[in-house]
Amino acid sequence: MLGNPGLHDVTETIAGLAERKETPIWWWVAMGISTPIAIMLLAVVGYLIWNGIGVWGVNNPVGWGWAIVNFVWWVGIGHAGTLISAILHLLRQKWRTSINRFAEAMTLFAVMCAGLFPAIHVGRIWVIYYMFPLPNQMAMWPNWRSPLLWDMFAVGTYFTVSLLFWYTGLIPDLATLRDRAKNLTRKKIFGALSLGWRGGNRQWKHYELAYLILAGISTPLVLSVHSVVSTDFATSILPGWHTTIFPPYFVAGAIFSGFAMVITLAILARIVMPETKNYITMDHLEKMAKVIMVTGLMVGYAYSTEFFIAWYSAWEYERFAFINRAFGPFAWAYWIMITCNVLTPQIFWFKKMRQSVVVLFIASIFVNIGMWFERFVIVMTLHRDYLPSSWGYYTPTWVDIATYIGTFGLFFTLFLLFLRFVPIIAIAEVKAVLPHAQPHGHH
Repeated sequence: MLGNPGLHDVTETIAGLAERKETPIWWWVAMGISTPIAIMLLAVVGYLIWNGIGVWGVNNPVGWGWAIVNFVWWVGIGHAGTLISAILHLLRQKWRTSINRFAEAMTLFAVMCAGLFPAIHVGRIWVIYYMFPLPNQMAMWPNWRSPLLWDMFAVGTYFTVSLLFWYTGLIPDLATLRDRAKNLTRKKIFGALSLGWRGGNRQWKHYELAYLILAGISTPLVLSVHSVVSTDFATSILPGWHTTIFPPYFVAGAIFSGFAMVITLAILARIVMPETKNYITMDHLEKMAKVIMVTGLMVGYAYSTEFFIAWYSAWEYERFAFINRAFGPFAWAYWIMITCNVLTPQIFWFKKMRQSVVVLFIASIFVNIGMWFERFVIVMTLHRDYLPSSWGYYTPTWVDIATYIGTFGLFFTLFLLFLRFVPIIAIAEVKAVLPHAQPHGHH
């Protein structure tokens, strides 16, 4: 932390952001932009359900389009929150304490946006309950071999555990807001949400144990969720869609894009809330840039491995699929992906670049653009299958574009509500890593 804040300073600064009586102008402007976009999302989804998925750009042979691309992209963004909270907590990394709260919130909101797409891309949304393992009056059961059912369990479990983890860490801070509340309504709301927290020794003991258990449960989920999501593209007989490299490759990509989004949001938070600069420091941003650089190298290695295996397999269809990616009709998307995901992170080898807020912000946006195109390139492999007579081209419609833009409205509306009413930095956890909180801190 910068400025050597005391325990009281931490409470006053962070709690004060959620308690201020006058809502800042920037918040109203941002909500004025994001809320109509979120409402547009509801209207477009309603239009889709009414008319059917023929309003999308999907065709034969490209049976999956932007819906599955956006689903995987949003799930990937949601990975950094759990990684920062769970794995870094188990590894006792103290630098996570300033960024874990809003990273966890980002995870929840991103998974909400992601969860919309499996629901609407099944076509007949009125029989979506077939995806749940529940018996029904016609004695029909879900297809347990379908990756969509795996997604249901994986993403549902991930969201549930992430929500519990986020809320458990929030309890001491909600109690702080309850004790500082000036009016009865706020006191009652925060009193109910803080579950009777009094900060006694026994409560802290149970809290630490519960937090540790949830961290332990969340850690394998970081690896399993995107591994399961990747099997959507790895269990087919189509060239480029039956490969064992996808699970680790997708997990590295998810951490890559997730940390990029955390950097984007952290920089924006530092701009609109200058009080947070002493807590979300350049050191935090630099460490996240290093993670992006490492995972970017992993993603680049995966790209090269895919091409090597396609060549080494000596299977002409696999070779053609990858040559077609790089030099076919969608070559423009492939090279955008390579530029953003492989070349952009290389600037972080230089300390000066890692410590430039402008460079970090631009690079983080480029990374997420590149990760979206990665999923797009994989899905577009479908446009040229075994039969040249069935080859086609994919072009999104206005419904595809409006749905994708609408999820940004939903994400930022939820995130802005979080920024306004909840402490965006974990007060109790920040206090725990300050020198004043250590038994021998005065030395």
